[in-house]
Amino acid sequence: MSSTTTINPATGENIASYDRISGQEAKDKIATAQQVYASWKMKSFSERAKLMNSLATIFEENKEEYAQLATREMGKVIGQSRKEIEKCALICRYYAEHTQELLADKSVATEATKSYVTFQPLGIILAVMPWNFPFYQVIRFAVPALMAGNTAVLKHASNVQGCALAIQQAFEKAGFPVGAFNNLNIDSKLVKEVIEDKNIVAITLTGSDPAGRSVASIAGQNLKKTVMELGGSDAYIVLDDVDLEKATDLATFGRLQNNGQTCIAAKRFVVLDAIYDEFLALFTKKMQAAKMGEPTDESSYYGPMARKDLRDELHEQVLKTVSQGGRLVIGGTIPDSKGAYYPATILADLKPGMEGFDNELFGPVASVIRAKDDADAIALANNSQFGLGSGVLTSNNERGEKIALQLEAGSSFVNKLVVSDPRLPFGGVKNSGYGRELASYGIQEFVNTKTIWID
Repeated sequence: MSSTTTINPATGENIASYDRISGQEAKDKIATAQQVYASWKMKSFSERAKLMNSLATIFEENKEEYAQLATREMGKVIGQSRKEIEKCALICRYYAEHTQELLADKSVATEATKSYVTFQPLGIILAVMPWNFPFYQVIRFAVPALMAGNTAVLKHASNVQGCALAIQQAFEKAGFPVGAFNNLNIDSKLVKEVIEDKNIVAITLTGSDPAGRSVASIAGQNLKKTVMELGGSDAYIVLDDVDLEKATDLATFGRLQNNGQTCIAAKRFVVLDAIYDEFLALFTKKMQAAKMGEPTDESSYYGPMARKDLRDELHEQVLKTVSQGGRLVIGGTIPDSKGAYYPATILADLKPGMEGFDNELFGPVASVIRAKDDADAIALANNSQFGLGSGVLTSNNERGEKIALQLEAGSSFVNKLVVSDPRLPFGGVKNSGYGRELASYGIQEFVNTKTIWID
């Protein structure tokens, strides 16, 4: 039997090994989830909500343990790991409180005696999830799926299997039936087989564009619904009326949060010509001052990347961008250390066709782009294969909103970093995927929107 070994990206040391399950074992777990679904779908919203509130309490009471585990396995600084666990509890409580209204029957006036739309669960939802938010990404799909009456199975990233196991145990400790939520520690080669299992009704994936295309293709061949949250290269337009201190503070955190490994992180800064040099100078100063260090050190601003291979791929992208004419302002050198560290890096004067402009840089590397005016900035921001998040930094909210409405992305935030919030839909357009998570839009992705007509 093969196994997966989790590795501390800050030290390179092995943490633990987890046995992978076979294809037959995965089928058996899926069959159990199907058996549980038969009774789980009959539970009332209040019964499900009681368990979901218990799950929230477990996250709250075990916050430090879970945060330390996430930091050990994927390297985010400990303060951000704590916030991730807090957000998990928030989502549990949001859907515990609001699912009944979000999925309430909707009466429709017709010539029938009675006609309405009702929302019913579908069955088992498969999630293929990444490592960058090892608790939150899972909770973001699982909580609304289970509150709607579905059951769930998870194919989590191999480098965060400790987190995957902890989540499954948390569901069971909260009182959910064993099998309502289950982690499948399978080799990626078995994902196709799992998707094709007759009991899997839908698939949600958060990950890279290539991974999304592969899973969506298999699901399409089997006529199974998918929701895809894929890569992003979020553009933030920095207008010439901006408060530069506030803008560069936001830009620094936006690029270095989660060690630069966030789909909706600020990645491309499109700066108007009038303030370009001043913005770049202050941004450079703050990126240089941000402390890279051991992620359990409370004073570290950012830590290592999740794996050395990912760090090396990012470095190749930086080198390629420079070879194409991009200007390396700071960083761009692999440190001599055991961990998967990469320094805060700025690539300036980027143009379409350069690696750092066209593709996602999933690490602590910022791309800075000069724009002539508002219209040019909008065109540069939209000149991307991705469309997940976007932002506008300005002292004029009306001007910012006007630009935000023209940006081709699932979210556009003015004077704030893009965040996911359970009250609002989350997702992208173009190569950033399709479908939505969170709010009413997310929970309604995995239900049967059913018409009832009584003559």
